[in-house]
Amino acid sequence: MDIPRPENKKRKRMRQIVIGASTAVVLAAVTVGLSRLEPAAPSVDGNTLYTDTVKEGELIIQVRGPGTLQPRQYLWVAAQSAGRVDRVLVRAGAVVKPDTVLAELSNPDLMRQAEEARYGLEIAKAEFAEFELTLRSQELDQKAAVAQAHATYESARLQAEAERAAGVVAELQIRKSELTAESLKTAYDIQVERLNQLAATVDAQVAAQRARLAQTENTYARMREQVEALSVRAGLAGVVQQVMIEEGQQVATGTNVARVAQPDDLMAELRITETQVKDVVIDQLVAVDTRNGIVPGKVIRIDPAVIDGTVQVDVELTGKLPPGARPDQSVDGTIQIDRLTDVVYTGRPTYSQPNAKITLFKLVENRRYAVRVPVDIGKQSVNQVEIVQGLVPGDEVILSDTSAWDDNDRIRLNW
Repeated sequence: MDIPRPENKKRKRMRQIVIGASTAVVLAAVTVGLSRLEPAAPSVDGNTLYTDTVKEGELIIQVRGPGTLQPRQYLWVAAQSAGRVDRVLVRAGAVVKPDTVLAELSNPDLMRQAEEARYGLEIAKAEFAEFELTLRSQELDQKAAVAQAHATYESARLQAEAERAAGVVAELQIRKSELTAESLKTAYDIQVERLNQLAATVDAQVAAQRARLAQTENTYARMREQVEALSVRAGLAGVVQQVMIEEGQQVATGTNVARVAQPDDLMAELRITETQVKDVVIDQLVAVDTRNGIVPGKVIRIDPAVIDGTVQVDVELTGKLPPGARPDQSVDGTIQIDRLTDVVYTGRPTYSQPNAKITLFKLVENRRYAVRVPVDIGKQSVNQVEIVQGLVPGDEVILSDTSAWDDNDRIRLNW
């Protein structure tokens, strides 16, 4: 018969307590350790990422904007006379000369008024000729009267002088002859004065009548020009860019009919965002991409107005345009703002802004991992940014959008 021993029970109980306590300590330690472990880094296919290596050297600061090629010289051809469009003779793209007829208009009322003006001019010319002839005839009559008075006076004067010289005529008769000569002299002087006044009057009346005739001629000339303007001409050698009218349309004076431009003299009109245009100044160098070549140019004008968040910048093209360049063609322009030397720079990260503090993933451990590092961005170009602090030459960083890993400071790269 076995007899229980009290010390064995006590020893067994102590062993159970020790085992339980040890287990609790181990579990607590494991729990604390697990809580302190970082979450596993997400794995990313490195081949899907865009990376770049930080460099040091020269950095050209540029801004870019879309735009179009536009003619430096163009002409809006407007209707100089109101009328109905009978025929449109050209379409957009047609090559024209200054006297090329673009469209023909009709205006019966204008034609009638022009014909009436022509008749009025013919009548005015005939009346002027008759009027001038009448006045000149009166002038000639007066000249004849002057000549007659002069002859009569000279005859009487000579008669009186002869009688006094002969001495055979009574003094009374001689005196009478002399008085007659003096009277005729006065009559002659009066006729001369009349002739002078008549000549001045004739000249004034002819001048006034000629002015009225000139007014009538000008009226007819304007009417004739308006009739001729029913044939709308280009007025400029070039290419028709737009035709604004169609047959059967009624147009008023001043209505734009077409736009004619010189296609060989083009410039670029770029649209630069208002946040970037602050650094653009006149004469800065520009590279214009026409999709068929790069053409150099320079900034010649900056529009003071902001439209839809952009500012128009005009660029003079200093190089030769490639074949096929034409007005309204879409282009991209890159303006050189500044040239920095001996700076640290890298490719432009997605969503980066100039003079900002950002974070980038830097590749470490032989490109097997990437860790998040703070970076200070300085000036920003089209495809590159200045690194002020946070990276050194030789560092490789991810430029792609990394917003999917905003909650991670470390990612694993699979190549």
